[in-house]
Amino acid sequence: MVVSDHGAFGEDPFGRAAEKAARFFGTPRYIIGQTLIVIIWIALNSVALIAHWDPYPFILLNLAFSTQAAYAAPLILLAATRQAERDKMSGEKIEKRHDEMEHLAQERIDSIRAETAKLQALLESNTDLTKQDKELTEQVAALTREMHAALTKRA
Repeated sequence: MVVSDHGAFGEDPFGRAAEKAARFFGTPRYIIGQTLIVIIWIALNSVALIAHWDPYPFILLNLAFSTQAAYAAPLILLAATRQAERDKMSGEKIEKRHDEMEHLAQERIDSIRAETAKLQALLESNTDLTKQDKELTEQVAALTREMHAALTKRA
């Protein structure tokens, strides 16, 4: 089952890039990379060997985090919206397939019931024929005994 790669925002490159970025924000590679950058940033701005471009309390670093959050949150929401649309389409396809399977199962059940009814009718017919055969066999046996008795009296 192939689900479309777009949602409410179409198949545009921006939407795909937003989803890619949102997926990246949740990876260990991103978290480790960001942690290393923060450690290096703080270390370089704390050590007196180089010029301090962002001295303590690291306002530029906080500004960078705020900017990142301002873009990350909408990208994550955009990706979530697109994923929800794909999930909805997938759910509708699954529901449709379920309905089709249920319909086929009901048809099969109806077919089995019809065949069972036919078999029941054949069984009842066979039972009636067996009773008739038994009655006729008993009548033939009785007639045979009568004919034997009649023939043996004359002789």
